[in-house]
Amino acid sequence: MLNSEHLKHETSARPPRTAFVLGAGLGTRLRPLTNETPKPLLPVGGRPMIESCFERLRAAGVRRILVNTHWKPEAYARTYPDNRWRDVELVFVHEPVLLETGGGLKNIEPLLRPDDEHLWVYNGDIFAEPDLHALWLDHAASGAESTLLLRDTGNVRVDAAGNILDLRGRLGVTAGETRQFSGISLVRRDFFRHLRAGVIESLVEGWLRALVERPGSVRGVTDNAFRWADLGTVAEYEAIVAGAKREA
Repeated sequence: MLNSEHLKHETSARPPRTAFVLGAGLGTRLRPLTNETPKPLLPVGGRPMIESCFERLRAAGVRRILVNTHWKPEAYARTYPDNRWRDVELVFVHEPVLLETGGGLKNIEPLLRPDDEHLWVYNGDIFAEPDLHALWLDHAASGAESTLLLRDTGNVRVDAAGNILDLRGRLGVTAGETRQFSGISLVRRDFFRHLRAGVIESLVEGWLRALVERPGSVRGVTDNAFRWADLGTVAEYEAIVAGAKREA
């Protein structure tokens, strides 16, 4: 439990100004659309879908975004030749060998600045309109090492207080309710000790290590109100594109 002094300190902390956007996926389920284009650069509403991430993060106070790349990295260089999007600095980190989400996050640790005590982690291949401010407030006040944005029903176990109990059934926990991870989270800098450098693995592995070491160190905030799609199939992608055209 946080004491009042800790809570006062954490809730007054500055929102993160740095984010890590995962842009290295192969997008195999969207082929042939991704034969020459990374999935996050596919257009939605006349712009690369990754810019919906950029827009939300910028509105939350982010001014520096690290993006990992693997498939067709030259496409990112063509799209953002100045390494900027509006007033946000973009730093592209190429992975010759795809490190997955956990390995990719650990790989950018040396690029964090001294004041990057908290970091946004955001899947670059989702289309979402979340309330990042509410997620930040919960994360900052709780003192958790990681806070995940959850929705609907999935394979994440969470209790009534918002503590994540298990992911993918790996710990054998049956208590609590099931939720789906949205692909958006916040991590404290000290969470990086749960990740392994140069290892190809999911972020789930790091979160499980954190849970085993200290139950309650990984939290979940459930929000079913925001629009969300992971565009996993060509049909889903085309439906989002059609919806964006109707709204234009």
